[in-house]
Parts: sequence; C-alpha cells; structure tokens
Amino acid sequence: MTRYFATFLLLVSAADAAAEYDPPVGYYSSATGVGVELKNQLHDIIDGHTDLGYGGLRTALQVTDEDPDNPGHILLVYDRSSLDLSGIGGSIPGWDNGASWNREHTWPRSRGVGSSGPDNSDLHQHRPSDPQINADRASLNFGGAFGQEYGFVNDGGTKWYPGDADAGMIARQEFYMTVRYDGSDFSTTDLELASGNPGGDQLGDLSRLIEWHFAAPPDEFERRRNQLVYGYQGNRNPFIDRPEYVWSVFVGQANDSQIALQGGVLGGDGGSSLQLDLGRVYVGGAAPQTQDVTLTKSGLDGTYFSATVSGAASSFLAGGFNAFRTGQIDSTQIAVGIDASSATPGEYLGQVVIDNLDVTSGAGMSFGAMDADDVIALEYTVVEHPVASFASDSIVAELSIDLGELAFGAGTISAPVVDLFNYAGAGGPGFASVLELDSVIGSGDTEQLQLGDSLFTGLPQGQGASIDALIDTSMSGDFTSSFQLTLSGEDLPGDQSQVLMLTLSAKVGGDSLQGDFNGDGSVDAADYTVWRDGLNVEFSQQDYVTWRANFGASSATASPASVAPEPVAVTLWASLLAAALTSRYRLALGDSGAIARR
Repeated sequence: MTRYFATFLLLVSAADAAAEYDPPVGYYSSATGVGVELKNQLHDIIDGHTDLGYGGLRTALQVTDEDPDNPGHILLVYDRSSLDLSGIGGSIPGWDNGASWNREHTWPRSRGVGSSGPDNSDLHQHRPSDPQINADRASLNFGGAFGQEYGFVNDGGTKWYPGDADAGMIARQEFYMTVRYDGSDFSTTDLELASGNPGGDQLGDLSRLIEWHFAAPPDEFERRRNQLVYGYQGNRNPFIDRPEYVWSVFVGQANDSQIALQGGVLGGDGGSSLQLDLGRVYVGGAAPQTQDVTLTKSGLDGTYFSATVSGAASSFLAGGFNAFRTGQIDSTQIAVGIDASSATPGEYLGQVVIDNLDVTSGAGMSFGAMDADDVIALEYTVVEHPVASFASDSIVAELSIDLGELAFGAGTISAPVVDLFNYAGAGGPGFASVLELDSVIGSGDTEQLQLGDSLFTGLPQGQGASIDALIDTSMSGDFTSSFQLTLSGEDLPGDQSQVLMLTLSAKVGGDSLQGDFNGDGSVDAADYTVWRDGLNVEFSQQDYVTWRANFGASSATASPASVAPEPVAVTLWASLLAAALTSRYRLALGDSGAIARR
C-alpha cells in the first residue's frame, strides 16, 4: 500500500506541474506546416516580444533562474552551482555589477548578436553565469558528445561542452534564436546554426545540438523558466513547448523512428498493443503495483513521444516530454499502473497511449508521424466473497426436498432436483467472485438416494447450476439422504469456504408385497422371471426364498394398470418425473411430495 500511495502522489504532482507550464490553448494553432514553412510559422508566433533591455536582465534572471530547491539562490549555467544572493548588495539587490555572477550570451555577440537590438537582451538566450566560466567559454562553438563534464572539448576543433544538465536546454535556446531572429528586426542579423566548427556569424555545432536535444528532454526547471520568460516578454520558446518540431525544422522531412511495446502485438501500421492484468483480489487484498513496460524505438532517428492516460490508468511519463536518442536504436522503461484501492470492489480499467510525436511523413507508413499509437490496456479487479444459496431471491443455506412416492422397479432415475446460485439478490455482495462447488459428502441412504456428478467451477454471480439426484427404485422403502456441500470463491489469497446442507427423501413402491418383483400386486411366475434376469444385480438368493414363501399371494391394492409394466410406461413415468423435478423448487412427484426450506 505504501508503494501504491507514494506512486499516486508522484503521478499527481507531475501532472499538476505539467499543466502549470503549458502554453495557452491555441498558442501554436497556426504552426501546421513542416520544414521551412514550419520555421516561418513559428517565427511569426514568437516575433515582436517585449524587450526588457540589457539592464533589465540583472533583475529578471534572478527570477527565471532561481534554484527551485534553494529559495534566494540562482542556478548558474554550465557548472549548475547554486549561488546565494542574500549576501550580494548594491543598488540592485542580488547584483554587484557582475562580480559574483554575470549575464552569459549563450549565442555570443561576436557570432551575429548585436549590442542594441532585442537579440542582445532576449531572456530566452541569456543565463546567469560564473564570471570566470563565462570568460572561459568566450565565443566558442558548442560541441562534444553527451555524457561528460562541462568545459573545453576537442570535437573537430576546440569547442565548449555545457554539461549534461544544460546540454539539452542550451540546444533549445539556440534553436529559438535562429528561428526568432531572421534579420527583420531593427539592429539584428539573420542568425543561423551550422554543423561542425563554423566561424563568422554562425553558431555550431548543429549536429551536436540535435543530439543533446534528444538525449536531454525539457525538465521542470526549463519548462518553469520558459513560463516565467513568457510572463516578462510575452513570447515562448516553441522547442521547449513542442520539442517534436526540431527534426522537421533542422534535419529533414523523413524520420525512420518506430515505437513499439516489447512483448506486445505489433500491427502493420507500426502500432502495438499490450494487455496487463494487475491482478484480482478480494476486498482488502493487495493494492495494484506499478509495472515496468519496455518501450523500444527502431530506426536511427531521434523522436519525442507522449504518454496519455485514461480511465484508472497512471504513468510516470504522462505528457509529451519523453524522447528517444538519435543516431541509434533505443529503449526505455515506463512505469504504468492503476489508480485504485482494494477497499472498494469493482473492475478498474484504463489505458496508457504512446504517441510518436514526430511531424514528418517522408519515411512512409508506420514511421515518424505515420507510426500508429501504442496502447497499454490495464485491468485490476477487486471482488467480494460469493454467497451460495438454494434460491435466487433470498439466501437459503439449508433445504429439504421430499420427492414423494416413486414406482418400484423403474431402475435408476436421474433428474435435476434443485438449483444452486451464486447469489446476487438483496443482502448479498454487489460484485462477487465466481463460485465453485468443491466437494459433496453424503450420509444416510446414499445407495438408494444420491447426488449426481454435481461439482462445478467458475459460476458467475447471478447464475445458477442444477443439482441432479440419482434414485435407485430397485428396492422399496422410505429413504433419506443428507448432503454437505462445501463451496468457495476464486482461488485467491483470503478465499473463504462455506457449507450448504441438502436433505432428500423418497418412498419407493409404497407398502410392497414381498416377492412381487414386478410390482403387479401378485407373487407369481412372472416375478420369478424378473428375479432370474436380475440375479446378482438387483436381486439375491434370499429374494428367491422370499418369492417361494409368498408364491400365490396378492395385494388388495393391486390395479390393472400395474399388472404388466411395459418399458414404454416406465419411460413415460421417468419423463414425467424429470419434468416435475425441474420446477423452480424441484417439487416432488406423488401426492405426498413436499418441500421444506430452512
């Protein structure tokens, strides 16, 4: 339960933070193209922002780059040290004319940024920096493989690696700059990115920036900063809000990525599906645990993907800030679960839908934007213990049935006598497990009056199963048998057993005449034939002695209809018995039949 509750809180917190930093609805509604067209559309969306001026950065950067874990501190770019501003005085609180920290142009002035235009004071490109580290970087191109310490690197020339914590963020800052500034604003030039180690007004290394973009997706610090800058300037960085635009704007219109669920069923359109049953428990049982699912990316191109939850499903990766690295096939694990408690019975269902967010279709069906969604279907079920009953409209745990008087010599009759229900009526459980009849133990005259093979499994709530009786009419007399029926629910931890009692009684042959084996009311030669044919099966040698002793005797109650019982008559009688015994409460045959329920 602890893991479940902690997981739930983390998922709720992540979802709240994501919504807080989302762009306004419709902000990118005009960004519908690809390639150059998309780049121009994004430029128009973010153009014409409010310029704070270079001096305004001294205060604004203290807000946009505040350390979320240390109020009153700012995070410095590259080394990510947390600087305490409380001891820094001056005419502007927290600012001492660049002695403790200064303003880093991530796109240097010497590479096309002027000293008086909006590009010189754009908050989206500026970061607070340690003065010495700022001087070390100077105007070097960015470069180096992701996964190393910040500083100088030899990567086709001397370049500057910003450190893993800032690499993806730096890349998106430079993507913003080259889209925002095309030379159309006063005192600006057309800023362009290039691969390798370019000089002049270009900034590199574009290929490394793309690598970092997919290796380090926007985190909460970067998204929060984007929201704060939007509050100051009135424009946003589209490559933070919509990181999936990068491939189309800076690489090309064919992306060979295809995302799939490991162990899932793959469709021809690139989509895949996976069914996860997180368990069935009784009320109060184990809460659903999160489960790791491996998500794979085939193809060498990088891509971003979203995870959208519905129903009772949950996922740590909810949102669109998840990425697969470029230049390699890739995989990642995502934790999924069901937001439910075992305290309340019910069936909890949900889905996690994975969407490849790439916007290009040049690679064809099932790749990039044409890669269909991948769906994880989750299920968790909480059931109550079932209640067994001999009635569907009330709980009846004990039942006595009198089958009445049955004709002697009709053989063994099999007929349903009662239904056993997985109770769903008033006073019973609302969402019960299936019911199983595990054992039947009989006592009394079980050789003459027995139950058939009545064991069953998997009886759903609200349904019933017939219980058959086997009645041996080869012996006359009054017979009573009692049966203990032991039942249980599903084979789950905490399953419980319950016992029902069923009593059957019947009278065979009435006041029979000894030796009258065919039941015609007289002891004669016909009875000898019946005895002979049934010797050692239904009759014994002692029965022959009885026949001899009573030969010639007759019963005053004998009737013409019973003088010569034909097979057809026996069959008809058995059919009538079966029909009578299948009534709602299995009413017994004969005038003396009765049912007692307790």
